[in-house]
Amino acid sequence: MPLAFLTAGGRTLGPSELGTALAALTASQQEELSSRVEGTIRSRERVLEREAEEKRRAAESQRRRLEEEREEARRRAESETDQRIKAAEERRFERELKERGFVADQAGQLVVTYGLVAQFARLLLEEESRQLPGDIRLSLKGGGSTGVYEKARLRRLDEVARLDVPSSLLESRLAGRRHIDESSLYVYREVTSERVHVVLAFDRSGSMSEGGKLEAAKKALLALYVAIRRRYPDATIDVLAFDNTVAVLDLVELWECKAGAFTNTSEALRAAHLLLRSSRASRRELYLITDGLPEAYTDDEGRVRSGQLDVAMEHALARARELATVQPMRRTVVLLRSDHPEYEVAARSLARTLTGELVVTDPSRLGVELLVRWAHGVETERRVESPPPPIPAVPERAGRGRARRRDRRMGG
Repeated sequence: MPLAFLTAGGRTLGPSELGTALAALTASQQEELSSRVEGTIRSRERVLEREAEEKRRAAESQRRRLEEEREEARRRAESETDQRIKAAEERRFERELKERGFVADQAGQLVVTYGLVAQFARLLLEEESRQLPGDIRLSLKGGGSTGVYEKARLRRLDEVARLDVPSSLLESRLAGRRHIDESSLYVYREVTSERVHVVLAFDRSGSMSEGGKLEAAKKALLALYVAIRRRYPDATIDVLAFDNTVAVLDLVELWECKAGAFTNTSEALRAAHLLLRSSRASRRELYLITDGLPEAYTDDEGRVRSGQLDVAMEHALARARELATVQPMRRTVVLLRSDHPEYEVAARSLARTLTGELVVTDPSRLGVELLVRWAHGVETERRVESPPPPIPAVPERAGRGRARRRDRRMGG
């Protein structure tokens, strides 16, 4: 290997001169030179190794970055595909709901329609009916026979059993059709003279939001609504929701209603009296559903007052006596079971003043109890018949203390 070195004067030594120079070095000088050369070589090797390691790391980092970019691109593509599929499914589902009349556009938003709630109510009735005794379940399928029929157009599918075949065929031929269909069907419809008016009043105070009581009440009332309509298609059904005030609801508003403030039972009874006193129905019924004490009342000036339980109870009993004068009418007070015995005492007093019946039940059994009562059956859990023993009198100071404790227990 040719070697060349620069001398101190800047002159390059040739191979022969380098050999002579190296030969002239002493052993210690040669060892020092060898050590320096090896050190330089090792230093250079370390530099090269670091450069190679840095390049390897850079290449590895670039490879990982490319893999991450490819994975991110794959995930993004899958997400976009899933979103497109989901959007297409939502559009299809929305279109089908609109075609069936279950939802409608309102101010750019989808809103639930009467048709969807009515269908849901029918499903609830079927579910609750499975828990009913056989005779009660059978009685909910239709009214009793009167033996008097009239020929009329088909209105419900269950009327096909009384199909008037000659009249249906004639109507189909006159319309130029070879086969009969729903538009040309005539049936013999049973004529009933009984007219029905039912008022469904339910408590939507703040305490009803606890333990799923409000949801249970809404489901039970929807099922009962369908049961009444199934047996009496022309029945008048009023749904009243009461907290501080009373509101008359349709089925959609019933399902969407939220819990409110205090329990103004007297105002609910007053509204029921206004609806039923002028009714000409031969069968009038009231169902009052609550979970506690009357907590509020409306004064003579139309302002809602709360916090005076004794006064609220007096107003409720006064309205109950007023409603009891409407005859004939069947009245049922339903109390959702509570750990507070004074709630049952108040509910029993209301039922007795109304000359009606008291049902004490759990929210999960509410639908069954209402359907049994509507079918004039017997309560399936417990029937309250005898009045409770009288409450012993207490001094005025203790009475005020107990009233304050009741105030603190109010669900509100």
